Amino acid sequence: MKFTIKLCLCCAALFSVCGCAAKEPAPLHTPTWDITAHTTAVSTTTITTQSAQATTIRAARKVAIDAGHQARGNNELEPVGPGATESKAKVSSGTQGVSTGVPEYRLTLDVSKKLRDILLSRGYEVFMIRESHDMNISNRERAQLADQAGADILVRVHANGSENPEDNGLMMVAPTPNSPFVPQLYRSSRRLADDILAEMLKITGARDKGVWETDTMSGINWSSIPVVLVEMGYMSNPAEDERMQQAAYQEKLAEGMANGIDRFFE
Repeated sequence: MKFTIKLCLCCAALFSVCGCAAKEPAPLHTPTWDITAHTTAVSTTTITTQSAQATTIRAARKVAIDAGHQARGNNELEPVGPGATESKAKVSSGTQGVSTGVPEYRLTLDVSKKLRDILLSRGYEVFMIRESHDMNISNRERAQLADQAGADILVRVHANGSENPEDNGLMMVAPTPNSPFVPQLYRSSRRLADDILAEMLKITGARDKGVWETDTMSGINWSSIPVVLVEMGYMSNPAEDERMQQAAYQEKLAEGMANGIDRFFE
């Protein structure tokens, strides 16, 4: 399916209690979106019947990956969900590492690309919401792009922040069972969150912060497919911030997510 979405440019907004202090980037460009240009698939040759069957199942699945935030936020407002009277900023630039100074939008794209590569190697089809920092895509538009791309699930990759520098660990975000926007997605989204959390904890050894169920996230409320927001760790915690900048740990985060996705589709 092909379509074109032209996105406008606006000013920055803050999202987390640990505000982003990144330098002013070059002016954003207005992208012309072609869904097929952001969708990638690989064919995998297997040598056993079991692996061939697994590859067939995965090849029939498309995963949308949303690397959270972007270089500059958009302070314009959009409804938090279909029919909502409450609005919030379209998108923010996120938080940044208290020790490394790395902005969240860079970390999320780094890990998202690693997740993409792992999923492709396992036979999935992948749709990347963004592959550049200088984009202007609202949270509502991100959810809609995933649906229009024909994705089966949407994985939103983020990092956390807190006023308490000791806070650390992995947390998933999912809709509530009585969501006024996506109650039909609760069970599948919660199972996706549980599966990814379990596998990420297993491979990283990080602290378990559980699953936060909320109806405040626009990128969840506008989704029409099972969706989870992955908080990979706290950039406000010096040790965890530094750990999330290590290539080997990023691979673990991505592999844990991929293993959770495998588990969800089993």
